[in-house]
Parts: sequence; structure tokens; C-alpha cells
Amino acid sequence: KIMPQLWHVGMARVAEKAPFPELPSAGPSGLFKPGKQGAEPMTVAHIESVISAFAQAAADAKAIGMDGVEIHGAHGYLIDQFFWEGTNQRTDSWGGSMENRGRFAVEIVKAIRAATSPDFPIVLRYSQWKQQDYTARLAHTPQELEQFLIPLSDAGVDIFHCSQRRYWENEFENSELNLAGWTKKITGKPTITVGSVGLNDDFFGAFQGQDSSTRAVDDLLERLDAGEFDLVAVGRALLQDPNWANKIKENRTDELEQYSGKALATLS
Repeated sequence: KIMPQLWHVGMARVAEKAPFPELPSAGPSGLFKPGKQGAEPMTVAHIESVISAFAQAAADAKAIGMDGVEIHGAHGYLIDQFFWEGTNQRTDSWGGSMENRGRFAVEIVKAIRAATSPDFPIVLRYSQWKQQDYTARLAHTPQELEQFLIPLSDAGVDIFHCSQRRYWENEFENSELNLAGWTKKITGKPTITVGSVGLNDDFFGAFQGQDSSTRAVDDLLERLDAGEFDLVAVGRALLQDPNWANKIKENRTDELEQYSGKALATLS
């Protein structure tokens, strides 16, 4: 099975650079992070056009035989810029309350569903942390997380891809569940966990060319078998070692390779 990831980087895009140097960056309030203004706030017409573009992209994906789509709503990119009150300071129906800040994503999900079919899988990737602020949180409690997730689930998200910097960290105090575990508990939907799987150091060191030692996955597999989450996403470990999944499946963990900071360069 294969799904493309649909992604608008929003204010993370540097204006005046190729391939469309004449176009400004875009964000709900024109903020890359609190206090860093880079553009005018998106107009309602612009917001609606982006929603339509996501729907068209999903319809195109279905037309060429893709098995579903994943919407990138994490890490401080456009959808997440709507989610996060640090970058969404609008006072209209697209900002303010958690419900309003989630409306952009809800409308995207609904538009994709209308443009595809009832059985076309829609995955939403989201995170608490942002590239702008590793300590940022959309939800400080399970109750707030429920308030955030239920409208998205009701809109038609089939699977939630829950990004943490380190998957093994508990999401809230007094609970051993990680973000994917809590998301599954709240929504009843399948979830994907991700965050430094198979490695000891988180992703952003890779941009500085840092290496990372391997990390045992016994705990990960136990939690997967227990049903805390349903799928596991793997990034750098797989980039370093294309046979990573087979080695895990065949219990050849002694053959796992340490991640080299040079591996990221193979993508360029």
C-alpha cells in the first residue's frame, strides 16, 4: 500500500525563494513563531482556496491509484500553525478557541472526504511540539486533547499519526501512555507512533550531521503487541539501514546499524 503525504509548509517557507519567488509565505496570522511576523494574515478567500487545493490533491492521488492520503498537520507547518495559539492569533472563526483553531484541518478533512470516497483512508499527522518551540503543547491535559481530537475524528480522520520527539516518553503525568496511546484511547481510531524509533537521539541532531547510537526496541514491540498503538513509523533508522524492518522481524537486532549523520545527505 502507498499513500502520499499532503503538505503545506506555511510560514516555514522562506519568501522570495524559488520556485515561486514572487509569492509571499502564508500563515493564519502571518507569524512563523510568536513575535516573528513574516507576512500578512491569510484572507478567508486564501484559506478556502488552500482547503480546495488539499481536496484536489487528494482526488488526484486517488485517481492515479494511491491507497489513501496523509495530511501533514504537525511540526509547525501550515495546518499546525492554525492549531497552535502561538501562531494563530486570529479573532474570526478560524482562530481563538481550540475548536476554531482546529477548523482549518476539519474543513480540509471534510473536503478530502467529499472529493474522494467514503472508504478512502485519511491519515492525519499531528504533534504537540513545533520546530519553532520544542516545548509547545496543543493540549496540556487528556481533557484538552479530547477537545482537540474529537472534531477531527468526527470530520473523517481514519488514522492518527502521532509525532513525538521520543516515542517512549509519557504524554501526561500519572499515565504510561504516549501520544499515540492517548489518541487511540480518546478516539478509538487506529494510531501510528513515531519519534526516534530505534535510535537514542532525536531527529534535529541529524540536520547538524550528528550520529545516533541504536536503541533497543523491546519496549516498543511490547507496547505494540499490547495494543497501545497500531503502527510504527520509522525514519532515520530505516534511512541508514533499509533492512531494518526485516532485522527486527527476524530478531537480528545485533545486526542493527548505528545511524550516521551522513545518511541524510543521501536524500539530496
